[in-house]
Amino acid sequence: MRAFSPCPLLAFPALSATASLAAMKVSSNAQLPVLHHDSPFVQEVVQAVDALHSEFRAVDNLVARNSFRVLKAFQNARVGSHYAVANSNAYNQHFSGSTGYGHDEAGGREALDQAFAEIVGAESAIVRSQFFSGTHAITCALFAFLRPGDELLAVAGAPYDTLEEVIGKRDSHGMGSLKDFGVTYRELPIQNPNCLVMVDNCYGEFVEGIEPPMVGADLMAGSLIKNPGGTIAPCGGYVAGKRIWVEAAAARLSAPGLGTDCGSTPGDIMRAYFQGLYLSPQMVGEAIKGTFLIAEVMASKGFKVQPLPRASRHDTVQAVQLGNRESLLAFCEAVQRSSPVGSFTKPVAGSTPGYASEVIFADGTFIDGSTSELSCDGPLREPFAVYCQVGSIPSSEG
Repeated sequence: MRAFSPCPLLAFPALSATASLAAMKVSSNAQLPVLHHDSPFVQEVVQAVDALHSEFRAVDNLVARNSFRVLKAFQNARVGSHYAVANSNAYNQHFSGSTGYGHDEAGGREALDQAFAEIVGAESAIVRSQFFSGTHAITCALFAFLRPGDELLAVAGAPYDTLEEVIGKRDSHGMGSLKDFGVTYRELPIQNPNCLVMVDNCYGEFVEGIEPPMVGADLMAGSLIKNPGGTIAPCGGYVAGKRIWVEAAAARLSAPGLGTDCGSTPGDIMRAYFQGLYLSPQMVGEAIKGTFLIAEVMASKGFKVQPLPRASRHDTVQAVQLGNRESLLAFCEAVQRSSPVGSFTKPVAGSTPGYASEVIFADGTFIDGSTSELSCDGPLREPFAVYCQVGSIPSSEG
């Protein structure tokens, strides 16, 4: 029996925030805040920042602790930008890319894997550009665990839309879902200590002082264009956890027998991975402040929010129930207008691979699809909730 958590809450049961929406009175004429373009300071936002002083201070302390952990991991992995000899020990230039099979990558791939594993408290990790999304990394992790006749249990709610065809909850038309290979699936709470636990940690990295492998998770997976990429990584994903399962996931990514010893990383991507990972605690800290700020302002306007305005954060996503299609579209258009990239464009709802409903995205981001930057999205279905990722905007400055 395998247990799957579609979010990092499973790994931290003692820290889990309430799943209920804010019990705010919602008036029929609730209005979205109006942004006045003649000033960057909106009075409601300034007041919310002042009210959130203690929460922001706690986030700053978290950032300092997580940044120190990342720094020590980089030092222990002897990350270097030039070939050199220090104390009779040679180390290679870790930032250069490679071509072809990528068999000899100057040690950068191994150093990155080592540093990442230490940061999250795992035995092993594989951080690769060949994972082209978080869903892809999670899929490799699930296929590392599961074999015909096994059962997959979602123990912290239903999985994200893009995993439904991977699991077979939605018909994959014979394209190789877990269901196609004889793996059954159920959703239920579970406390069986004999289960193997895989955590979808997308949006959860560096939000707390501990990561899933530190408290017993067998495997976790996520995307590098979310938290651990620090707004710099251009693509990729990771799997981290027990060595045996990381190796099995690597075999799924490549092929049995190839494991972690191949896969080129062209150009400047390796440097971007190291730099993004190093900066990610700070970027995540600003994103956490942004979730507090959005919740505070939108709840004061009468909208239901999840998490609650002052609740502890376990990921960098803030949900706001807008109630109707028009408000959801207007919110996303406002975010797009406020973006540094593509501010002149208007987001349009449409069908997106992996989603069952029409979805609208606002993502004026430097990295396509990056949710470490200012972005939001929402499916056009009840309750017309928008999911906001405030990214690296310096929220503490109003």
